[in-house]
Amino acid sequence: MAEKIDGLDVFDRKILDVLAVDGRISVTALAQRIGLSKSPTQARLRRLEEDGVIRGYRALFDAIRLGRDHVAFVEVKLSDTRESALAQFNAAVMQIAQIEQCHLIAGSFDYLLKVRTSGMTGYRAVLADKISTLPHVSHTSTYMAMQAVKEEGISPVSPSSGG
Repeated sequence: MAEKIDGLDVFDRKILDVLAVDGRISVTALAQRIGLSKSPTQARLRRLEEDGVIRGYRALFDAIRLGRDHVAFVEVKLSDTRESALAQFNAAVMQIAQIEQCHLIAGSFDYLLKVRTSGMTGYRAVLADKISTLPHVSHTSTYMAMQAVKEEGISPVSPSSGG
């Protein structure tokens, strides 16, 4: 039996590595790539999905071709950080399509948002009409991204990479 690290053995990790690059690969091709037959590969894939390691499959879009290549990172400071205020802010953020990511931060501000729009005019409208009106927002600071150097989502981390 293969050694398990964090509940995943070497074959599970191979499955994740392959799917991170090609989420549309057939089970037969996946089995060939990882060195198992189709049935055990299919069973492992199903277990990884049921255990929530694989949360879903989706298409990755080219933001430039879709006209949404303007990225801003926004620090948000709240006037109230009690749990009820955080819950209100979190629920409201989920309703704003232009907010691609939202992270609660330990530091000098409370949240970091990644906002994607078609340009500066669109961003200014989102900031004024949506972000600034979110519950308990007292201050924002914006940082414009000039280039995305790495932006492909999470990839499985192999045990040897330390991470």
